[in-house]
Amino acid sequence: MNDGFLNLNKAAGMTSHDAVNLVRKIFGTKKVGHAGTLDPSAVGVLPVAVGRATKFIEYISNFDKTYRAEILFGIATSTGDFEGEIIAREENIKLPPDPALKSILAAFTGTIEQTPSKYSAIKINGQKAYNLARKNIEFEMPRRTVTISKIDILNLTENILTLEIDCSKGTYIRSLAVDIGESLNLPATLKFLQRVRVGNFHLKDAATIDDLKISGEKFLLPIDSCLNHLRKFELPSRRVKAFCNGLPTNISAADEFLRIYAEGKFLGVGKIQAGELRAAKLFIDT
Repeated sequence: MNDGFLNLNKAAGMTSHDAVNLVRKIFGTKKVGHAGTLDPSAVGVLPVAVGRATKFIEYISNFDKTYRAEILFGIATSTGDFEGEIIAREENIKLPPDPALKSILAAFTGTIEQTPSKYSAIKINGQKAYNLARKNIEFEMPRRTVTISKIDILNLTENILTLEIDCSKGTYIRSLAVDIGESLNLPATLKFLQRVRVGNFHLKDAATIDDLKISGEKFLLPIDSCLNHLRKFELPSRRVKAFCNGLPTNISAADEFLRIYAEGKFLGVGKIQAGELRAAKLFIDT
């Protein structure tokens, strides 16, 4: 059985669901999922789980991320990117000099609130927001709290600002682009977005769909190697059966999730709670 994570370099024009369907065909299994949706126009890192790795997606879903984004000033669209209709335009754009721009961008770092675009995949009463927006149904987007740890200027031209952004799960770069424009009193839209990192999944190591078609198994990463943000714990061999049967093992440690091994073999993820270790997700068949 093919089990593991893929570091996929998603192409433009492909939805995250499209990517999952292509991986299903390549590996001949329905058990495929992804962590961290990318808009169709966005490119870059999309972690994909195959086989039993799908059980462990939740442990990589909260990874922080790094994006490279190009913001075009002088145009605003209904969606915050070039998928939408132009709703505002301004000529003769003049951006502030680099020091002043850095000061403005600094206001967007730390813990901030965002209102995601109505043309996003966030669900409103069970329906995706972009479906409601395309039907001209009125609704309010909930604000969300996110953390942006760093914004670096990579390039600056007359009307295009290229940034590298380190941020938490749930950060909407389209919304950030629009908000930066508003802070400069300029219409703005996201021209290009590339995700270059999700946790320990880096773009330089990512495989394309064409790569997978040639040699898919070559790019499968062992499940436990993608969970190395969880502390490793060697379970005494005498406790393996009990662990796999859902029974507790007393352990003096703080509450946390752990990668569990026995004699070097990966068993799954365990959780310590109130001094007891129990299985949270098993990798081995029982």
